Amino acid sequence: MLTVVAVLFISTAASGSEAIVNVSLQRDSVSLALLRGVFGMRVRLWPDGEPVRVFVLRDDAPEHAEFCKGVLRMYPYQLRQAWDRLVYSGTGQPPIEVSSLEEMRRRVAETRGAIGYLPSSPDIGQNEQIKVLHVR
Repeated sequence: MLTVVAVLFISTAASGSEAIVNVSLQRDSVSLALLRGVFGMRVRLWPDGEPVRVFVLRDDAPEHAEFCKGVLRMYPYQLRQAWDRLVYSGTGQPPIEVSSLEEMRRRVAETRGAIGYLPSSPDIGQNEQIKVLHVR
């Protein structure tokens, strides 16, 4: 008698993106709520008092969509709506938009308190001026 067993594996694959920060930030991990507040431009200072400088790619960049959906667990248009509300109400500024992944890496590396994102890669931490920020 032949018995067939079906096994279903459910995977929660890791996001293809990583939040990166300038090494001046004295922490290696943040809560999802804090990360959303930072990228939503509601959190303007890091807990140590350092001003937050947020760098993002344009809204239609595939890496931006991957980061929003995979790490922030929200859609890019939701982030854009939050930024637009701050700007139109006069209570905040949008993040700094960069034109490429290389510019993202460079600007985060040279700006104290900076945060951005890059596609997951083993060489992210090899630049001594940026580090991966883990979400807990």
